[in-house]
Amino acid sequence: MTAESPVSPIPVGPAGLSSRARRFVEVAGIRVPVQDVRRHRDARIGHGIPAAEVDRVTAFQDRWGGLVLPPAPFYEGGPRILDAGCPEWVPGRGWSFEAGDCRVSMAYGFRIGADGAFGIDAYHWTPLHADMDGWVESLALADHARRWAGTVTRIKGKEVEDLDLGGFKPVPEERGATDNWWRGEDSLIAVYRGEAVGLEAPQCLEAHIYGGLDEWSLHGG
Repeated sequence: MTAESPVSPIPVGPAGLSSRARRFVEVAGIRVPVQDVRRHRDARIGHGIPAAEVDRVTAFQDRWGGLVLPPAPFYEGGPRILDAGCPEWVPGRGWSFEAGDCRVSMAYGFRIGADGAFGIDAYHWTPLHADMDGWVESLALADHARRWAGTVTRIKGKEVEDLDLGGFKPVPEERGATDNWWRGEDSLIAVYRGEAVGLEAPQCLEAHIYGGLDEWSLHGG
């Protein structure tokens, strides 16, 4: 029996991400060892978990498992380490699995839903982005915007609902569901609705407005 090869701490940006997100993963991220989910395949299938769900966990782990990224600007930083949990069945929602442990004590966890969406499991399942790629794209965009913005303004509650997004366009690569990014002529706006929806707490609605961006810094890749 041969020893397993050590995990390189330098991650490689997965194919399919924008160049901005790939740079973010490779420059700001590190990779740490995590569980080998393949060794649990037969046992999980034997306990009634569909093979397709076991394979979905394996695909997630191959793409994202062990990746540590800088904290997100909301959701108390997001998952600490991306690491797939065991698939679980929830009536009315189907199969889902944990995407990684929280960084701090939280009222919810982070999961991958039946349709592949990344979201929070609070009072309600609340998808934030259509997939894990979208979440990583949003982290990369937030990191980029913070670096290049002339001003950063945070607003909450009713102020967010009153935002005039006329003239703004959604940022497609972040695959927003409950959360969304918007791009204007010289600014980027991130709207975080997940806690407001998932916790039934309108006061948690928050938006971050990054102003003073030129044409390059509006995209950055």
